Amino acid sequence: MTGNLAGESFWVNAGGRGGLFSWIFSTDHKRVGILYLVSIMAFFAVGVSLGFLMRLELIARGPTIVSAQAYNSLFTVHGVIMIFLFIIPVTPGVFGNFLLPLMIGARDVAFPRLNLLSWWCYAIGAALAVTALFTGGGPPDTGWTFYAPYSLKTGTNVSLAVFAVFVLGLSSILTGINFVTTTHRMRAPGMSWYRLPLFVWAIYATAWIQVLATPVLGVNLMLVLAERVFGIGVFDPSKGGDPILYQHLFWIYSHPAVYIMIVPAMGAVTEIIPVFAGRTVFGYRAIAWSSLGIAAVGSLVWGHHMFVSGYSYKAGVVFSFFTFLVAIPSAIKVYNWVGTLFRSSTVFETPLLYALAFIFLFSIGGLTGLMLGALSLNVHLHDTYFVVGHFHYVKFGGGGFGFLAALHYWFPKIFGRMYGRKAANTGLALLFIGFNALYFPMFILGFDGMPRRYYDYLPQYHFWQTVSVVGSWILVSGLVVIAANLIRAVFRGVPAPDNPWGAATLEWRTGSPPPKENFEETPVVTGSPYDFRRPG
Repeated sequence: MTGNLAGESFWVNAGGRGGLFSWIFSTDHKRVGILYLVSIMAFFAVGVSLGFLMRLELIARGPTIVSAQAYNSLFTVHGVIMIFLFIIPVTPGVFGNFLLPLMIGARDVAFPRLNLLSWWCYAIGAALAVTALFTGGGPPDTGWTFYAPYSLKTGTNVSLAVFAVFVLGLSSILTGINFVTTTHRMRAPGMSWYRLPLFVWAIYATAWIQVLATPVLGVNLMLVLAERVFGIGVFDPSKGGDPILYQHLFWIYSHPAVYIMIVPAMGAVTEIIPVFAGRTVFGYRAIAWSSLGIAAVGSLVWGHHMFVSGYSYKAGVVFSFFTFLVAIPSAIKVYNWVGTLFRSSTVFETPLLYALAFIFLFSIGGLTGLMLGALSLNVHLHDTYFVVGHFHYVKFGGGGFGFLAALHYWFPKIFGRMYGRKAANTGLALLFIGFNALYFPMFILGFDGMPRRYYDYLPQYHFWQTVSVVGSWILVSGLVVIAANLIRAVFRGVPAPDNPWGAATLEWRTGSPPPKENFEETPVVTGSPYDFRRPG
């Protein structure tokens, strides 16, 4: 089957419906994945715009473009969009949906209608989050963590925003259930656990986190909503409640959520590196089990967000120990990626360049995370710009760059078109330079004592704040170049061959884009997913 014929079938055939309805009511896992891609990218653009405005406000001391209250709302809405509407759902929602059945030789996910419902929950939750900006007392101003007791006292529209995140959490749970079941029950004949592509292992580990951790967040947010509506005293200390309980419940979910953001990106990078190294992945089983190890140990480290909250010293030691322990499976992945590249016949195509940028930035994020995991050092760095820098190196430098690496790797398969490689590399260079210019100064500011989330700052911080603002301009220009290149490629790109990279996993053995049911015949797996043949 040629890529053009497959693409025509994929884009035109609509299961009896036409136009927009053929997409928003489709149970085809590939269409659901593209629905996620389009909707998430729209909110990502909004989140980037809000972050850009926040940085612009800080170009000079004192008020510049917004008031202090508006600034509080900006960083809250920016955080909610980027965490709950972008970085958590993006790689599982887009590539998990589109590629998981293809990579295991299945015709669809285990529960196609549940899969569509998960996207509808995402769309409804996103609509509620947007509505919260313009109704009630205005945009929430609590920060994306909705910390009690302020989230109980503020007059802004926190209630609707909290309910929106609850609905988004339901979407995540449904997706996780589907992926776990699909991985267990839908594998092609001959595909044993140790013949699974490592991206599938990553999605599988992530799905368990989604299923087990997300309900804790849902319960926590419903208690906030109940307290705001009915006045019960769960977290409000003036009514006998405990705000520290809120922090525990929130981070019991939200630290595992870090791995919902990063583990799928790691899985994508693990697929990219051996293809362009032209050799089998180094340490297959170590990488596979490290994904599960990150998911397991990462669920035990939530307390390192609360070192200065007043709990016991022994608890702090335990959480610090697990924080250092969870670095081991992450380090295993980096070690094996470098081992795969070592003395290989590496071809520096665009996806590999994004993957290498991911490794560099994520390594900085991980090492600075260990600094924050040290009890004594955390006392000095807690709630400073150092935390903001670490946060973005892990979330955007890790999850965001990993997503972009995956997008440039699987773009020909998803859309059947090739993008401009020169423009893609130019966008990456601008993005990489802008990212480091924007966020690395935050480590210096944090060490120097600059608190995060402040509308104004002392004269001593002006230079590095200015460098950071200029970095945001370069970063945004890079994102614009990347987006323009990919959008142009969707409509006017050169038709892509079925396997432009010479990869060996099953998704490359069908059309580009794949036909409706993925394969003309169910594939039979007889060997490793990493036996490569480079295109001649």
